[in-house]
Amino acid sequence: MRQTTRNITCLSSALFLMACAGVVAVPAQSAFGSSMAVEPANTDYEAETVLLRDFIHFVKIARFDVAADLGGQLLDSGLSPEQFVDLVDSSRELSRFEESIAASMRVAALEPIAARLDTLYRTGKLARARNPEEITRNIELLTEGLRARQLGRSRLIAAGEYAMPQLLDAYLQKDNLALKAQVQRLLVDMGRQAIAPLITALPGLNATRQQAVCEVLGLIPYRTSLPVLIDLYQNTTNEDVRRACGRSISRLGGDPNSDVADMYALMSDSYYNEPAELTSFPGEDYQIVWDFNPGLGLVMSPVVTPIFHEAMAMRYAEKSLAVNANSPETLALWISSNYSRQFDTPAGYINPLYGDDRRDAEYFGIAAGPDITQLVLRRGIDTRDTPLVRSAIDALGQTAGPRSLWGQAVDGRYPLLESLGYQNRRVQFEAALALGGAQPQDSFNGAERVIPLLASAVRDASARFAVVLTGSDRESYDQYSSILVKQGFTVLPPSDGGLDGLDASIAQSASIDLIVTSLGYDDTLLTIETARADSKMNVSPVLALMRTDDVEPLRRQYLRDQSVAVRRVEISSSNVEVSVEQLLMAASGGPIGAEEAAAYASRSIDVLRDLAVSNNRVLNVLDASTILVDVLEDVGGGTMLDVAQILSYIDRPAAQVAIMDRAMDTSGDERLELLTLVGDSGKRFGNYLSGRQIRALIGFAGDADDGLATVAVGSMGALEIENAELLGLILKSGD
Repeated sequence: MRQTTRNITCLSSALFLMACAGVVAVPAQSAFGSSMAVEPANTDYEAETVLLRDFIHFVKIARFDVAADLGGQLLDSGLSPEQFVDLVDSSRELSRFEESIAASMRVAALEPIAARLDTLYRTGKLARARNPEEITRNIELLTEGLRARQLGRSRLIAAGEYAMPQLLDAYLQKDNLALKAQVQRLLVDMGRQAIAPLITALPGLNATRQQAVCEVLGLIPYRTSLPVLIDLYQNTTNEDVRRACGRSISRLGGDPNSDVADMYALMSDSYYNEPAELTSFPGEDYQIVWDFNPGLGLVMSPVVTPIFHEAMAMRYAEKSLAVNANSPETLALWISSNYSRQFDTPAGYINPLYGDDRRDAEYFGIAAGPDITQLVLRRGIDTRDTPLVRSAIDALGQTAGPRSLWGQAVDGRYPLLESLGYQNRRVQFEAALALGGAQPQDSFNGAERVIPLLASAVRDASARFAVVLTGSDRESYDQYSSILVKQGFTVLPPSDGGLDGLDASIAQSASIDLIVTSLGYDDTLLTIETARADSKMNVSPVLALMRTDDVEPLRRQYLRDQSVAVRRVEISSSNVEVSVEQLLMAASGGPIGAEEAAAYASRSIDVLRDLAVSNNRVLNVLDASTILVDVLEDVGGGTMLDVAQILSYIDRPAAQVAIMDRAMDTSGDERLELLTLVGDSGKRFGNYLSGRQIRALIGFAGDADDGLATVAVGSMGALEIENAELLGLILKSGD
C-alpha cells in the first residue's frame, strides 16, 4: 500500500490505524463485544463457514485440488481481516485451521492460497488488538479479576507499541495506584516495544513524570534507552531526576559520564545496520516513529518499513551532531543514511518525516565535501552497498582533487582506490573515470588498473558473466544457462565441485555478475559464504532456487541482504528470468544496457583522449593499445575516429597499422580523417606502416580525387616515405 501518511495520536480512528497496518478496517462495533467479552463475536457467515470447514476437511484427506478451489472462494468472498477472524473463532475451528494451514504450506499447489489465508487471519488479529477503543477496554481489564487481567495483558502485549499512548497516560496518572502498578509490570514485560515511546516522551515530561519513566526504563533490561537516560542525567537541573536516571543507568550497566554524542552516534549506527531487535514489527509494511507533544502526548508517525531504520539512524545522528557538530564520522553516517533513505523510498511514497521542501540526498552528499564523502564510500564498501558506493564516487568526481582522491588516507585506507577492485562493473568504471579525469601526476596504488578498465568500458561495458551451480544435474544447468544466455550473460562451465571447481574460469572472467544455485540448503549456504569471502565475488548477486521447505529458512538467513534472492526451485523459466531481473535491479541497479554501455564508452574515450593528449606518465594509454586496436575494427562513425585519435598518441606499431587498416576499409570523409591521424602518428613516432600499407597510401596520393590525394601526400610526408616512392608520383604527374 502506498499512501500519504500523517501524524496520529492516541485519539486517532481505528480506521487509520488499521490502514497503516496494511489491513481493511470494519466499523469497531462489529468487531468488539463488551469489555469483558472473551468469546468471539457471533457471525452470520453461513456460506463462508461451510467453505472454511470444507477447506479444512479436504486438506485433511489430501484432496488438495478441491481444497485449493475452496480456499480461493473463501479469499474471494470479500471478508475483511477482522471478519475472517470472527469466522474462524466463532466456528470453533481455530486449531484445525492452523493445522490445515501448516499442512497446506508444504504443498506447492496450495502454498499460495494457504499463505494468503494465514496472512488474512493474522492481520485481522493485529487490527483488532491495535484498535484504540479495544486498547482502552483492555487497559480497564488490568484491574479486574484474574481471568480478565490475563486477557487484557495478552491483548495489550499483542498491540505492542500501538498501545503505548494510552498505557503511558495510565502509568502517569495519580488516581488509580493499582492500575499504575499493573501498567508498570506490563511495560516491563513488553520489553523493547515499550522503550522507543518512553525515551521519546522522557525529555518532554515534567520532573515528577520523568522520575517515573526513568524508574520503569531501568527495569526493562535493554540498553537502547541509555543514550537518552545519560543525556537527561547530564543536563537536568533537578536532583531527584538525576538520581532516578543514575539508578536506571546503573541497572542497565551504563556509565552516566559517557560521551552523549558518542552514545547517540552508536545508536544511529545500530539502526543503520537494521538489526532484527530494532525492528518492532518484522514482516509488516509499516513501522512507527515517535514524537512527543506536551499537549497531545505521544504522537506516532507510521512510515513504510523500507525507510524506517534510515529515519531512525538520521534522527539519532542529528541528536549526536547537536551535541558535537565536529564529528566527521557521524556526519558521514547521516549522509549515508540519507542516501539509503532515498534509495529505499518506494515510488510515489511521500515520506512524512522528510518534507518535500528538503533537498535530495545528492545535494547533502556533495555539500559535505570530499573528506566526508570518502568516509561514506568506505562505509559503502564495508557493507557491500553498491548504490551507496556509486553515489559516493559520483560526489567525489564532482568535488575532489588529487589529494582527496588518492593522496590522503582514511584510517590507513584509500576508499576510491579500493573501488577499483570492488566487484561491480559500474563501480569499477566510475572509479576509473574519476581517477582518470583527475589527471594524476604522481603514481598511486592501483594506478595500473585504471587504463585497462577504461579500455574495457570502451570495448563492451555491458559484458556479463554468470555462474550456475546445479551439482551433477546437467539438465537443470542447461535450463538455467539458456535463460541467462538469452538475458545476455556469458555462463561459465558446469561444476560438480561448487565454486572451488571454477577457480580458473572465474579468474579469467572480468567479473562475476550473477550466481544461480539450485544446490541443497547447506551447500547453498556454503556457496554464498564462499562467494562473500572471495574478493571477486563478494558483491555478486545470488539467486538461490530452493526446495519448498528450505525457502523460508534461507530467506530469514539473508532477510536484509538485497544481493540474495530466494525462490522455490519449481518456478517456471519465465519466473526465473523475472527473478534475475529483480535481483540485479535491487543488488546493483540492474544490468548495464546498450544505452548505458554507450555512455560509459563515450566517457571513457574522452578520458583516454585527454590522458593521451597530455602524455600522462602515471596513466599511460599505452596500456590500452591492444584493446583499442580490437575496438577499432568493430566500431564506426564518431566512436571509430575517437578511438583512432587515441591510438595516434600511442607509440606502438600495431596502433599506427590499425589506423591505416581502418582507413583502407573506409571511404569519403572518414578515410580522410583516418589518413590525417596516420600522418599525426608518423609525426610523433615515425613510420610503422607495412609495405602493403605504404603502397595503398601511394595509391591514395595518386587518386583523381584531389582532396584524398592531398591528404595522402601529407601523410606520406609526415611518415617520411622514401624519395623513390615520391619520384614515381612526380614522373606520373609529368606524363
